[in-house]
Amino acid sequence: MQRFLLPLLFLTLSPPAISHYSSSTSSPSSSSVSSDASEWRPARATYYAASNPRDAVGGACGYGDLVKSGYGMATVGLSETLFERGQICGACFELRCVDDLRWCIPGTSIIVTATNFCAPNYGFDPDGGGHCNPPNKHFVLPIEAFEKIAIWKAGNMPVQYRRINCRREGSMRFTVDGGGIFISVLITNVAGSGDVAAVKIKGSRTGWLPMGRNWGQNWHINADLKNQALSFEVTSSDRSTVTSYNVSPRNWNYGQTFEGKQFETP
Repeated sequence: MQRFLLPLLFLTLSPPAISHYSSSTSSPSSSSVSSDASEWRPARATYYAASNPRDAVGGACGYGDLVKSGYGMATVGLSETLFERGQICGACFELRCVDDLRWCIPGTSIIVTATNFCAPNYGFDPDGGGHCNPPNKHFVLPIEAFEKIAIWKAGNMPVQYRRINCRREGSMRFTVDGGGIFISVLITNVAGSGDVAAVKIKGSRTGWLPMGRNWGQNWHINADLKNQALSFEVTSSDRSTVTSYNVSPRNWNYGQTFEGKQFETP
């Protein structure tokens, strides 16, 4: 039997840091971990087999090389119904195989991070090959992750999933890119709910400035912040906020990555 291959469609759309952690009393958003963490929900999953190491690079969340970013192969692409236009990027899911005793590996589950988008294929019906078409809830896994819960012959496999809190090693990371007054910041290695709902940036000579989501977890702003130490305020979908002061030195350059405070994980 040939292995079932489903390719993902990648979208291309100093002073030491001093940080503060706070949690708002606002009610969680629809994508927050607290509303999903205890409830298993039905979905389906397929896999793709990477033909070479370059297949671990890219993705609609903007993380680039997933190994260097710390995510490895414990990653997943999500169908449009789950992807939330990129806000879900960085969130963690636990998956387990169900309803198929031929292929499921009993008593197993995997934890994966949302790093990519599986685009709809409207040339097929949702039940006839359009696995990632609305309203399907579908996960596309690297075969290395898929084979931890099922035999690869399972193909399009019924699963259950739930949102869980992400546990990360080390600090949240901010990679600053752009040019001139255009500043783009990629935020990675986010613990807690894992996703990012809002970001503010501050230079040592400015107040707090809101950033906009460019795509995935790339955030941007037009502001002249050269020769200023940079601080960041990051809010996740559960309304928790981490503020990291003086993450970068005044002489920062585009292309550099800096570490800030991390979200607490219950």
